Amino acid sequence: MATWAGSIPAAGGVAPRVRLGSRWFNLLWLLPIGFVGLLGCVAAAKGLRGMPSVQGFIAEYPGIDPRADRDGAYLGVPSWARWSHFFNLFFMLFTLRSGLQILADHPRLYWTRHSTPGREWFRMQEPVSADPLWTAKQDSIGLPRGVGLPGIRHSIGLARWWHLGVNTLWLLNGLVFYVMLFATPQWKRLVPTSWSVFPNAASVAIQYLSLNWPRENGWVAYNGLQLLAYFVTVFVAAPLALITGLGMSPALSTRFKRLSRVLSIQTARSVHFLVFTWFVLFIVVHVSLVFTTGLLVNLNHIDSGRNDSSWLGLWIFLGWMAVVVAAWVAATPLTLRHPRVVQRVGYALIGPAQRLFEHVDVSPGEYSEKDISPYFWHNGRYPDSAEYKALQAGGFAEYRLCIGGLVAHPVELSLDDVRKLSAHEQITQHFCIQGWSGVAKWGGVSMATILDLVTPDPQAKWVVFYSLGEGSDGGTYYDAHPIEHMRSELAMLAYDMNDEVLSFGHGAPLRLRNELELGFKQVKWIKEIEFVADFSDIGSGFGGYNQDHEFFGYRQSL
Repeated sequence: MATWAGSIPAAGGVAPRVRLGSRWFNLLWLLPIGFVGLLGCVAAAKGLRGMPSVQGFIAEYPGIDPRADRDGAYLGVPSWARWSHFFNLFFMLFTLRSGLQILADHPRLYWTRHSTPGREWFRMQEPVSADPLWTAKQDSIGLPRGVGLPGIRHSIGLARWWHLGVNTLWLLNGLVFYVMLFATPQWKRLVPTSWSVFPNAASVAIQYLSLNWPRENGWVAYNGLQLLAYFVTVFVAAPLALITGLGMSPALSTRFKRLSRVLSIQTARSVHFLVFTWFVLFIVVHVSLVFTTGLLVNLNHIDSGRNDSSWLGLWIFLGWMAVVVAAWVAATPLTLRHPRVVQRVGYALIGPAQRLFEHVDVSPGEYSEKDISPYFWHNGRYPDSAEYKALQAGGFAEYRLCIGGLVAHPVELSLDDVRKLSAHEQITQHFCIQGWSGVAKWGGVSMATILDLVTPDPQAKWVVFYSLGEGSDGGTYYDAHPIEHMRSELAMLAYDMNDEVLSFGHGAPLRLRNELELGFKQVKWIKEIEFVADFSDIGSGFGGYNQDHEFFGYRQSL
């Protein structure tokens, strides 16, 4: 499959870059710089090892606190820890692959809630095009199939199901690990209990860099450097991954305004990426040291629960790696052949949590005009039908909004009729599924007013919005929203944006704003609204065009 999402052509990005002041630094330069730096550190460490004072320091702090596990209370690695280790690796690899795919859909990172081109601190794409109608989808990049998951450009719907679904399993595995860790003396293996861990860690670093490995026995206790690395990974990086993941939730950001001002979605996304980087570096260094500091003994500790140099641990390791490699290779073709299965399984795993986050109680306008973003990305496929062009040419004087379905009073409203209804304004934050965000002021009419006007029947459970524009694969773009959302103060039909008439690129003449959901559900260029009991006979029956064609979710509050 060479294309995806409406034949969007495959396109790569650029090598990762970080902005340093006004200049961009290609991170690939870190490879030769890091290699030269490592050689320098090795030379320096070897020189230090020859100094009597450093030799005395290493003798005093050999790497492991001599008081560690004197009574043998936590010798070895119990079976629950070994299984948890395997599942952690398995889930983590697919979390990292799908996470990289999600990043590729908006390959830029920012430190403020405003996703303003040129203000990003990290990018994997060229500078944003000068085209005023350049879209976020056009800005996405593809990844090799063996790297990203699934590895096709703009396949974020499937990538999110993988990411959120596997993360759910990873969190459950982590919860079991935490419970077992603190229910046994094993917690002492990962939690420093003495300040001596720091000089011991420094000693171990010198010994490693001098290529004269420290004398250690992970069966008894980890050395100071291992202890600090494991502690940071288990008790800092892992919780931070969860916190920043939740920080990217539109429902939570809408609910907890004060928190979101500090940990905005873009700050959370950036920190989430840095945690991702930590995990990758930890895995690389951890595996390298396992292989170079006594492979058979280390693998027996981790895999077989034995403290010897037999081959059993290696064979178990190879068996586990065969499972991991097979799953890694199969993941992309399985996803592309059975995307609907991935969508359904993903929703089964994460859907209950998503629905919990829908219940927020906030008022519009909690942002002020000073919070409005200087740039608001365009997205979607622009309408180019003869019908839309004729309406646009006439200033939408002939535009009619049809509202019907399961209602007592179906109506057909001109744009002037809509403007005569009770006016509503809100300054709210937009969250795109691709990762960008922006704050804007919207003017229009609340959906509560529309509901009062047409009086939905009791059996109406969903409100379907149809667009004058087509979806990526052709056919009418539409999306279904729970009717209970439509009573929210954050649901409205907007005809103004930032005190100006809604522009073509942002959905003129009318667009939906439902701030409890992600951006792709905010239907633009609205033509018709229909109240229905269910959406099973609309489109492919999954609740929206992107749900039908790009395998998004019909409730996307997370």
